[in-house]
Amino acid sequence: MEFRPCIDIHNGKVKQIVGGSLSDAKDSATENFVSKADAAYYAKLYQKHGLKGGHVILLNAANSDFFEATRQQALSALETYPGGLQIGGGVTAENAKEYIEKGASHVIVTSYVFYNGKIDYERLEALEEAVGREHVVLDLSCRKYEEGYVVMTDRWQKKTDTILDRNLLEELACYCDEFLIHAVDVEGKAQGIEKELVGLLGTFDKCPVTYAGGVHSMEDLEALRKLGNDRVNVTIGSALDLFGGTMGFEKVVSLCR
Repeated sequence: MEFRPCIDIHNGKVKQIVGGSLSDAKDSATENFVSKADAAYYAKLYQKHGLKGGHVILLNAANSDFFEATRQQALSALETYPGGLQIGGGVTAENAKEYIEKGASHVIVTSYVFYNGKIDYERLEALEEAVGREHVVLDLSCRKYEEGYVVMTDRWQKKTDTILDRNLLEELACYCDEFLIHAVDVEGKAQGIEKELVGLLGTFDKCPVTYAGGVHSMEDLEALRKLGNDRVNVTIGSALDLFGGTMGFEKVVSLCR
């Protein structure tokens, strides 16, 4: 189990938000923490600790008045720590190569691939052709419904027709280098992990998988390690002391190593 740090950017600032509260209409979200430091500060910190595979997420839509400010923050992080960070938010086959050239190790993609609520294999292939599958992370962030864990798109606001299960992971693994999966119902709430989802992810071993959502204690980390068969990586946001929480950043890094 590896610790994968994060830099979430909304309205041009590094923040931690309640994931399900994000709204494009007014560029609003329920905020847990708004940092006084910029994205480059966190990139430098993660580089200092030798942490790779952290994700920089642009939380504004491309048509938002704040998108360019958010994008510039993200690019500053990539420039500060070239090759050490992944980037997601509005990534397409058309702009993916630019982000790789700017220093991202991977691009993280959801909405572009799940076009109109369905997997678009032509877009998947276009993305692979643009940067190579070795630079692609597929974000399969999901919400629990009666039918199972359903993949969500457009900053977790739209439901797709795709159920996240082992078969889906097996099918999509040939198009990407890693998976990133937020448990949307518990993301940003620091109230415990989605154990059923972690157990599902722990059965898959074809490529790295990073889980995010609800981690708020060292006990959660140990549960995640056990349920995930020590093969599911983890990212922690609001619960970290870096973002106003109680979990010590250096202690988390040490435990995951």
